[in-house]
Amino acid sequence: MTRDMKNGKSSGTPGSDMDESGNESEHSATNSTDESDSDDSSEMDYEENEKKRKMCLEHILFLEKKFLGLREQLYRERIVEVESKLNEVELGQAKEYLLPLQKLQDNMRIRTEVAAILRQYRLNNLQNQYNAEEQAARQNLENEKALLYDHMKEELEEKIRRLEEDRNSVDINADLWFFEHNKRGHPMANKRGPKGLNRMKSRRKAITVSGPYIVYMLRDEEIIEDWTIIKKAMSQRKCDLTF
Repeated sequence: MTRDMKNGKSSGTPGSDMDESGNESEHSATNSTDESDSDDSSEMDYEENEKKRKMCLEHILFLEKKFLGLREQLYRERIVEVESKLNEVELGQAKEYLLPLQKLQDNMRIRTEVAAILRQYRLNNLQNQYNAEEQAARQNLENEKALLYDHMKEELEEKIRRLEEDRNSVDINADLWFFEHNKRGHPMANKRGPKGLNRMKSRRKAITVSGPYIVYMLRDEEIIEDWTIIKKAMSQRKCDLTF
């Protein structure tokens, strides 16, 4: 279009030039009025925005104040609630305190019962151990006493046996000695006097038997030896019956 206008200027008539100048003046006037209107509208928009911003700030301040008030109120209510719960706990009336307390008391009761039962079992175990040790010590004492008694009995029996053997051997030796000396007519037989003779007579005193009897054709030494064996056996029998 500008090209046409330029072409028109170069090739058109003087009338067309005048029209173009009029159009340009009108266009410039229109532009100036538009600019003034836009300035007025921008000023109005700025004022509108400022009002809205102030209103928003006021609303925000109101909300903040209201939030602070509600927070303080909630804090006071929570403080009052906590203090009341604390008082209930101190008095032992709070449900939140009574239920755990009941559980703790039940646990304490159960553990106390278990501890008492365990204590009784341990006491019974100690008593059984004491009784077992006492019984073992008593049995050991009885066994030791029996062993000591048997040992002393054997020693005494052995001593008595030896004494009996010594006495019998002394009697036998004395009898043999007297027998030999009397047989040979040794003068020591007369030195013993009547006591020695009476003793020999009492030892050689004949035993009277009635009824049928057997006469053994033995020598005096064999008879004395048999008599010694019989006497030892009788002494041993007497010791066994005594103990």
